[in-house]
Amino acid sequence: MNPSIVEFIEKQKSCTLCCVDEVGKPYCFSCFYIFNAEHGLLYFKSSAKSHHAGILANNPFVAGSILPDKLNVLLIKGIQFEGMVLPENHFLAEHASTFYYKKNPAAVTIGGSIWIVRIDNIKMTDSTLGFGKKITWNRNEKNTTVSVDS
Repeated sequence: MNPSIVEFIEKQKSCTLCCVDEVGKPYCFSCFYIFNAEHGLLYFKSSAKSHHAGILANNPFVAGSILPDKLNVLLIKGIQFEGMVLPENHFLAEHASTFYYKKNPAAVTIGGSIWIVRIDNIKMTDSTLGFGKKITWNRNEKNTTVSVDS
């Protein structure tokens, strides 16, 4: 993954995730996350009784966005991504709780389960590199690309 993308995601704390229910209706929710750069995973904690938990049980595909905690409208940075919520028995979910609580020990006092989003595609807007600069990453491709949208 491009180091600019990793650095940006690691500096932020929250994201918005969107899922789609069985009748095609989208639903967005925000959450605090921990990022595992080595595997391209976002971990978040949520109740199994939440509305989005029910949706994700039937359709694990998500899209999301991460914006800076403080937005500078002249130097826009942000991430749009697509991915999939992994089941608890997935091999990448094996150490999710340990990883999450090591980075966020206070969360152990809050109810809920650790959820894992495998990020598959990222488009990062980074106007600090020049107006309209985009950095893209795809889990199945070896290289990231930098381009200017027209």
